[in-house]
Amino acid sequence: MKIPIYQIDTFTKKLFGGNPAAICHLPYWLDDELLQNIAIENNLAETGFFVEKEEYYEIRWFMPHAEIDLCGHATLASAYVIFEYINPKLKKILFSSQSGVLKAKKEENGSITLDFPSRPPVPVTIPEEIHNALSAEPIEAFAARDLIITLSSEEEVILEKPNLKLLKKLPYLCIIITSKGNKADFVSRVFDANADILPEDPVTGSAHSSLVPLWAAKLNKTQLKAFQLSKRGGELDCKIEGDRVFMSGYAVPYLIGQIDI
Repeated sequence: MKIPIYQIDTFTKKLFGGNPAAICHLPYWLDDELLQNIAIENNLAETGFFVEKEEYYEIRWFMPHAEIDLCGHATLASAYVIFEYINPKLKKILFSSQSGVLKAKKEENGSITLDFPSRPPVPVTIPEEIHNALSAEPIEAFAARDLIITLSSEEEVILEKPNLKLLKKLPYLCIIITSKGNKADFVSRVFDANADILPEDPVTGSAHSSLVPLWAAKLNKTQLKAFQLSKRGGELDCKIEGDRVFMSGYAVPYLIGQIDI
């Protein structure tokens, strides 16, 4: 069996920037063990798989150690693959996922806008592990799927070198540090202490399902510019409307090939 595979850099206009994702276009769903092994073999933070249905696409995402319920950058990469290589006439895509219906729209400027569910975080007590893991003083803590820690400045976000062993003890998929930005409305960095390959995620679309409603409320704005300050870096134009978060970004192809199974 030959499976088309694409590696796409997302939330960036330049090659080797943003967050890379491997994308596999499947004729039908393979068993979970095989999907997980493909993700392990790809050795990237995320591998996205999609299957075409009559009027929509089913989509799933696998990290090398587990399947997850939502992934922004691999959805953006999947949309890019469909728009550019599979059905260039399309302008909009519907994805069916574990997190409900997701939408992607091809914009006139070449960017792609994702329509995701909003996941507003709730205030929580700052865990003791956070006080010990961070060099900066945490200001607030909020939780949804991920734990969000606010810091006092962009400089603190940039300079932070968290103790990943302590972060690993926390019961969240990712730990996010964030602050108001200097040139963006807000900035962030995202850590997955359980990830053996890349403990800091370069750009995390799904995290913005919680970051956008948080900062929209703090700044009293519905449209926000976001920078993720990883080494590769990434930027997102975000908007919140009701219970939906819209994230726009660019994508760049790196590799096109096939898997022989």
